[in-house]
Amino acid sequence: MKYELLHSTDPATVSESDLNFPASSSSTPSMDLVTNGSVDFRGRIADKRKTGGWRASPFIIANEAAERLSAFTVSASLVLYLTKEMKESLPDAATHVSDWVGATYLLMLVGAFLADAYLGRYLTVILSSAVYLIGMIMLTVSASVPTLRPTCSTKTSNCPSSATPGQSAFLYSALALVALGTGGVKPNVPSFGADQHDENDEKELSYKYTFFNFFFLSIKVGALLGLTVMVYIEQEKGYAWGFGLPTVIMFASVVILAAGFPRYRYKKPMGSVFTRFTQVIVVAVKNHFKGVEVSHEVKLYEVATEESDIVGARKLSHTPQYRFLDKAAVMEDPELTDITDRWKLCTVTQVEELKTFVRVFPVWASTIALSLSLAQQSTFFLAQSKILNRNLGPNFVIPPGSMQVFAVINAFITVPVYEKCIVPILQRKTNHHRGLTSLQRMGLGLFISIFSLALAAAIEHMRRTHSNPSGLSVFWLVPQFFILGGAESFTYVGQLEFFYDEATDGMKSVCGALFLSEIGIGSWVNTALVKIVEGATGMGEGGWLRDDLNESKLDYYYAILAAISAVNLFIYVWVARRYKGRHQG
Repeated sequence: MKYELLHSTDPATVSESDLNFPASSSSTPSMDLVTNGSVDFRGRIADKRKTGGWRASPFIIANEAAERLSAFTVSASLVLYLTKEMKESLPDAATHVSDWVGATYLLMLVGAFLADAYLGRYLTVILSSAVYLIGMIMLTVSASVPTLRPTCSTKTSNCPSSATPGQSAFLYSALALVALGTGGVKPNVPSFGADQHDENDEKELSYKYTFFNFFFLSIKVGALLGLTVMVYIEQEKGYAWGFGLPTVIMFASVVILAAGFPRYRYKKPMGSVFTRFTQVIVVAVKNHFKGVEVSHEVKLYEVATEESDIVGARKLSHTPQYRFLDKAAVMEDPELTDITDRWKLCTVTQVEELKTFVRVFPVWASTIALSLSLAQQSTFFLAQSKILNRNLGPNFVIPPGSMQVFAVINAFITVPVYEKCIVPILQRKTNHHRGLTSLQRMGLGLFISIFSLALAAAIEHMRRTHSNPSGLSVFWLVPQFFILGGAESFTYVGQLEFFYDEATDGMKSVCGALFLSEIGIGSWVNTALVKIVEGATGMGEGGWLRDDLNESKLDYYYAILAAISAVNLFIYVWVARRYKGRHQG
C-alpha cells in the first residue's frame, strides 16, 4: 500500500530540531558529525572525533560491571540471608526473592519511560543510582545492627522464631529502594551505550554489535567477582561485609559513569511514547466508527519537514501490516485546519511507532519461559548448593552462592568462541552479517535451556534417592548451572540486538526495558507456580516443595519447568517464523 504526504505549511509542525539540525538543510552534513540526532554535553550535534564510540563505551562497560557486581552479590545471598538471619522458611524466602526480582524488573518499564519521555537516559541513570545507593546503605545497616534482625538474647537465651514487623519493614524498604534504583539504571545503560554508535555509519554500526557483546561480558565480569570474591568475604566476615563492600563498589560505579560525561553522546527526551500510542488508538477507533476505510487511493498524513514531528526522531516508512491503525493517519475531514492536534490526526511515523511495539510484543511474550528457568539459579539451585558437600580441600568451603559462577564461565567461553570462530563460518553459510539473526540466536538459547532443566531434574532425582545425599559433591550441580549459562548467553545478546534494532528513536529504552521486564515476570510466574504446586501437593508429607529438600520432590518441579520450556520453544518458533520487522517493509 502506498501513501501520499499531505504537506503542511503550518510553522507549528516544524520542530526546533528541524531548524537546528543540518539534516533539515539542503547541504550535505559534515562526515565528522553524527546523523542520528545525538548531541554532546553542550547541546551541539555530536562530533564523531570527540564523542561516542570507543571513547565513551569503556566508561559505560566499567560502570555496568561494577553495578552488576553489587547486584549479583545481593541476589546470590538474599535467600540465605532471609532464612538464616531473618528466620524465614525456605519456600517463603524463595517466594519473597522472586517477588523482589519481579518488581525490580517491572520497574524498569517506569525507568525507561522517564528516560525516553522526560529526563534522558544519562540523567535517569545518575538519579536512579543515587536511590540504589541509599537502598544499599540501608541493607548494610540491616545486616550490621543487631536490633534490626531477630537475634538471640545473651541474657535470657531467647531466640525469636521470626523477625518483628519493624525489622521486616526496614529490610524490605531497603530492598524496595534497590529495586526502584535498578529500575532506572538497568534498562537505560545498554541503550545509552548503543547511542554512542551512529547506526548510519557502517563502521560504527559494526562497533555497536561489538559493544553489545562486551556489555554482556561486563555483566558476567561483575557476576564472576560478586559470586566468588564477594560471596566468600560474606561467608567469612558476615553479611555486614557482604553488603557493605558492594555498597562501596556501587558508589564507584556512579563515579565511573560520571567521569565520561564530556565524551558521551546524548539523545534528547522525545515525550511520552505511551501518550502517542494512545493517540493513535483513539483516532483510529474514532475514524473506524465514522466509516473511514483504508485503501490504495487513501492519502495518509505525514509532516513535510525533514524530521518527524516527534522532537529528535527520524521519520518512519509506512508498512502494510496492521492496516486498522493506518486509519489514525487518514484525513477524514478535508476541512480540518488544526492538523497539529494529534488527538484528531496522527502522522505515519506515529502510527508506525505503535506498529513496531505491536510487532515485537509476541516475540517478547514467547521468551518469558527462559526467565522462569533463570529464576531457579537464585532460588532452588541455590538451596540445592547449600545442602551438598561444598568442601574443596581440607580448609576451604565453597559458598553456596558461588555456584552461579559456572553459568558465568560459560559466557566467557561461549561469546568469544561464537564471535571469533562460529560467526565467520555462519556468515559464509547464511550470508547474514551476524551469522545468525537475532531471532535465531534467541531460539538457540531457548532450545539449550530445555536440556539444563531436564538435567537438573535427573541430578536432583539421583541426589534425592541416594543413600547419602549430603555426602554428594556440590559439583554435581555444575552441568545445570553451566548449560543454563549458555542458554542465557545466546538469548540475552540476541534480545539486546533485536529490541534495540527494532525500536524506533522514541522508544529505545522502553523496548530495552520490555525484554528485561520478562525476567521479573518470569520470577513472578515462578512464585505463582510454586504456590500452585504447594497447593496441589501439600506442604506436609508427600509435598513436592518443602522446607527440607531431602523430603521434597524438587526433581518433579524441574521436570514441569522443562516441559513448559519445550512447549514454549514451539510457540516461539511459530512466532519468529511469522515475524516481519519494520526494516522488511
